[in-house]
This record gives sequence, structure tokens and C-alpha cells, in this order.
Amino acid sequence: MKILAILVLCLTCTIASAQNFPSRAVTIVVPYAPGGTADILGRIVSIKMGEALGQQVIIEYRPGAGGNLGAESVAKRSGPDGYTVLLTATSLASSPSLMRKMPFDPVKDLAPVAGLATIPNIAVVSNGVAAKSIAELLALARAQPGKLTFASSGPGTSNHLAVELFKVVAGVDLLHVPYKSAGQALPDLIAGRVDVMFDLMPSMIGQVKQGKVRGLAVTSARRSAAAPELPTVMEAGVPGYEFIAWHGFFAPTGTPPDVALKLNMAINRAMENPEVRAQITERGAEPMTGGPEEFGRYFRGEVEKWARVVRDGKLPPLD
Repeated sequence: MKILAILVLCLTCTIASAQNFPSRAVTIVVPYAPGGTADILGRIVSIKMGEALGQQVIIEYRPGAGGNLGAESVAKRSGPDGYTVLLTATSLASSPSLMRKMPFDPVKDLAPVAGLATIPNIAVVSNGVAAKSIAELLALARAQPGKLTFASSGPGTSNHLAVELFKVVAGVDLLHVPYKSAGQALPDLIAGRVDVMFDLMPSMIGQVKQGKVRGLAVTSARRSAAAPELPTVMEAGVPGYEFIAWHGFFAPTGTPPDVALKLNMAINRAMENPEVRAQITERGAEPMTGGPEEFGRYFRGEVEKWARVVRDGKLPPLD
């Protein structure tokens, strides 16, 4: 009887917690440095999300380890109460297959809440690189294997994965130069100290339009409305190449379903706002919608996909 009473009390507390949620500010943990795509998209959606929740939404940056440092902090050290959520990206799905050792299990330790956007990368080169197309970039790479350098915001991040997949599909060798963030890589790319980058559209499209770097192609299967003049990598001479990144929200496993649903509804309501949608699409991203279960299926499919890519591409494990 005592055990039953305790279970009933716990259930009652959980229901009450869900009904009262949120009673204070909600924190979005962005596991990357400020200025990147997660930061841009998070700031766009956070205000309307807060309005839907009736509470302030705060963005907190915890960069490091290709997004895994901040993800681990949410998965392992945040209470499953909905007040701390993770806004992360494709690297969360690829890391289990790419990393030699993971401090947490993304599938078991995090609960999908809502997708935010799918995003193509844009293939760019420094203006000093003698390539004005993907075909010319391939010719340069094949003439000097391992000499051309490509920047990323860390092992396992989307701008790393996009080029690793390109190397496998196109059969070329480029030298990886990892940075702590895309923002740190950009000055070296503009200055010509690194040659190539396949970065996410929202954080790179402005640099292309301002002429600071040269855009060659987009990594999606279709051209982007944000840069319709750029061909896809497939159009430009690499059949079978497609790379789409994504961003989405997660909560610690154990978060009450009603709380996760409230967060999901607030995010979806924000995404339905015409101004929010316009700000996202003009940066080359495509808004995602749907419930926690739908995003969960999408995420698990991504984990399985990257396991195949790593296995078939024989990508070496990363530390």
C-alpha cells in the first residue's frame, strides 16, 4: 500500500507540474558559439516561442566538442522538467557513429521535442582560390591531392560532414582544418588561409552576397530560393551528392510528455508566425513542423543514415 501511495503521489506531482508549466523562464542551450546557424535560428524563434509559453526564453551558449559538450550538459546535468532544452543540429545524429567515445547516448538520454528547420549547406571557396565552379574545384583537388584545405566548426559538425560526404562521392582528397566554431573559421576563409568551406546557408549566404567569399553550389537536391543562381552540387558535376542538415529541440529523457508537448506547441506556433517563417526562409532554411513523435522518428532515421554513411565511407573514428 505504501508503494502504491508513493506512485500515486509521484503521478499527481507530475500532472500538477505539467499543468503549471512554465512558471518561470525557459533556457535554450545552444551547444555552439554565438553567430552560427543555431544561434541565428534560435534567436529568430525564441521571442515568439516565449510569447506562446507566457514566459521569457533565454539562450545560453555552451560550445565545444562539435556540439557534444552542451548536449551532454542537457542530457546528463539538467532536470527533466522542460526548463532547459537543447537546440542542436545534425552532429547529434552523426556523433554516435563518428566519435570514438561518447559521454552520453543521444537516443537514450535525450527526448526529441520539435524540429526547427532543414538547411542546405553552401559550398564556398576563398576568393584567392582559382575555382569558379565545382568542376574547377574538383580539377584543382585532383591535381594536388590533400593540398586544398577545408574548414569546419569541429569534427562531426554539419560543415565537416558535408565535405566528408563530398570527398567520398566525388573521389577527392581535401585536408580538414577544424575550428572551434564557424565564426572562427570565417576570417581565415576570407583571408585565404583556408581554401574551402561547405557551411550552412543562414550563416554563410550573407558572406557570399557581399562578395567576401565565392559561392559555388548548394548541397541540396534542389536549388535554394535564397540563392537561385547557384546550382546544386549534383547539377555541377557530382551525381548522387546531397547533404541536408537540420536543427531541432531536445529535452532530457524523463521530461513529462505533457511538458514536451507544450514546448512543441509553442515552437510550432512560433514557426507559424509569418515574420518568423520569412526570416528563416530568406536565409535558405526550410521550417519543420510536427509533434514530438514525428521528430523522434526523423531523428532516429538520421542516426541510422549516418551510421551507414560512416560505415560505407570508411570514415575514421574521431577523438
